[in-house]
Amino acid sequence: MTWLEMLAVLIAGIGAGAINAVVGSGTLITFPVLLAFGIPPVTANVSNTIGLVPGTISGAYGYRRELAGQRARLLQLGTASLLGGIVGAVLLLALPEKAFKGIVPVLIIMALVLVVVQPRLAKWVKERRANGDSAVPEHGGPILFAAVFGTGIYGGYFGAAQGVLLLGLLGVFVHDDLQRLNGVKNVLATIVNGVSAIIFIAIAEISWPAVAMIAIGSIIGGQLGAKVGRKMSPTVLRGVIVVVGTIAVVRLLMT
Repeated sequence: MTWLEMLAVLIAGIGAGAINAVVGSGTLITFPVLLAFGIPPVTANVSNTIGLVPGTISGAYGYRRELAGQRARLLQLGTASLLGGIVGAVLLLALPEKAFKGIVPVLIIMALVLVVVQPRLAKWVKERRANGDSAVPEHGGPILFAAVFGTGIYGGYFGAAQGVLLLGLLGVFVHDDLQRLNGVKNVLATIVNGVSAIIFIAIAEISWPAVAMIAIGSIIGGQLGAKVGRKMSPTVLRGVIVVVGTIAVVRLLMT
């Protein structure tokens, strides 16, 4: 990578970190940039996952107060995320790159749909909470465990909009304050990204310059997103994600 390309990846990392703090789906910013600079799709996905780990850790740490009293929930759902992340990472490395090129455009389109419908999903979750329906297990029960496991597989394979999906699931199946659930979401995403990164570092081909730039950028972006991102129009942010994600789909289909 040239210095200009590294600078562009750094800027993309900042954008991804900020968007992850506000909406989620930062992968849809960094992944297309890596593709544009000629990094093979699987290597780009692996490098992107590793690079975003520091940002997810920072986000989880930022919600440490909301995590108080949720140890049992984190242990239960964290196990599902850990197992799912391992399966997803192994599938990414075991399946041929041709399969990745065929599957990921579909996953990106699904992620874009999630980003677009997220406001309606959040509204539905809020209305469901207002009804006071408590006929579900405290930590979501086996259905949520299975759903989080499936989300972990998705996140380990290609994690765009993983956070949006997790927060939607938690909001539906667990009766608790949404900010506390957001803290849980951050921890679960960190577990998936972290275990995937460990596997990738051990056996995958990695672009370390890209990892370094994304890591630095995501940490900076996470802090900026927490302070400034909430003042920006969510509609504008979602529009940016949809445009960049569409470019990624086109790029993958053309390679």
